[in-house]
Amino acid sequence: MQDFERDLVILVPDRTFRLVVSTLIRRHASLEIRPVSHDIQAHTYFDAGCLRDCHEFLKPFLQTHCHALVFFDKHGCGREDLSADMLQLEVEERLRRSGWEDRACAIVVEPELEVWVWSDSPEVERCLGWAGRQPPLRERLRQKGLWEPGSAKPTDPKAAMALALREAGIAPARAAFERLAASVGLRRCTDRAFVRFRGILQRWFPAKGEATG
Repeated sequence: MQDFERDLVILVPDRTFRLVVSTLIRRHASLEIRPVSHDIQAHTYFDAGCLRDCHEFLKPFLQTHCHALVFFDKHGCGREDLSADMLQLEVEERLRRSGWEDRACAIVVEPELEVWVWSDSPEVERCLGWAGRQPPLRERLRQKGLWEPGSAKPTDPKAAMALALREAGIAPARAAFERLAASVGLRRCTDRAFVRFRGILQRWFPAKGEATG
């Protein structure tokens, strides 16, 4: 079996994504994985760049990193007509053919990263500056037409986060992302892409024993 210098290289579309993923992956106990040596790279051309040429971008890491992950938002990738599953398969096939074989996976966040903010954790209101405010944040978003009654998430996660931070007088958004990634219980996040992220890490880097591939 080949020896690699590092466990994982991760390609993300921007600095906010890099901050969130970096903060999350350090929470290895909460993710139920072993500590992972990793490098995170941000693509110059954002989501569309991650979709189109991640296989070229990641070629220099083929012999040094055991696994590769590619993240991007569906919104803004330029192929919004395809489902997230189809986009993931397309990217993974490109990575496989470029030499990664079964060592790489893609994760498409739908519609965009802000959807990960909205779990039912009380940490969400605290990190967004709404602890103790009235009305509660979810009710305020309903008043503004951004959260339908009975829905698990806001209708527009990005607009909802922007409104919450603006009315709480908090900036920049990147800092709020970091606080959320560091403090929200990871089992509370049920977003499809996040659950996929956690599952891939648990398969590759289990808390005990050898990685399974």
